[in-house]
Amino acid sequence: MEDLVQTLTRGNPTEVKVVLASVALALGCYQLLLIAVGYGKLRPGFLGVRAASFSHRAVGDALAVVLVVVALVCLSLFELEDDTAAHVVSGSALLAVLAVKVCVVRVTRGSSRALPPLGLAVFVLLALTWATSAGQFLGAV
Repeated sequence: MEDLVQTLTRGNPTEVKVVLASVALALGCYQLLLIAVGYGKLRPGFLGVRAASFSHRAVGDALAVVLVVVALVCLSLFELEDDTAAHVVSGSALLAVLAVKVCVVRVTRGSSRALPPLGLAVFVLLALTWATSAGQFLGAV
């Protein structure tokens, strides 16, 4: 797996991981805006509730794939090191809460009161995971 990642990233796995994680964080911010429109908290004239909710679901599916790819790169190259404990814990919690949120969406067809707190938890964990890895990398550059 390590050779595959090295080949796909042309020997720059850290940089590719930072870019993908930063894209994931940007998409997470976009998700917050979309669902705020979907729940009627924001009312821009150019975006309706139904379109925002549909877009939130579609972007969320893509975001989940990006997060899994970043997690696989992390695990295959960097493994579980002691000095990255906060990153490992936040990343693991992120994937676990995301899985719970997806299950709740599938079971309740998106009508559960648990979705807003779960979505917020996903965003906070995403930001924390980004800050403990990509944020540190970008701050050191």
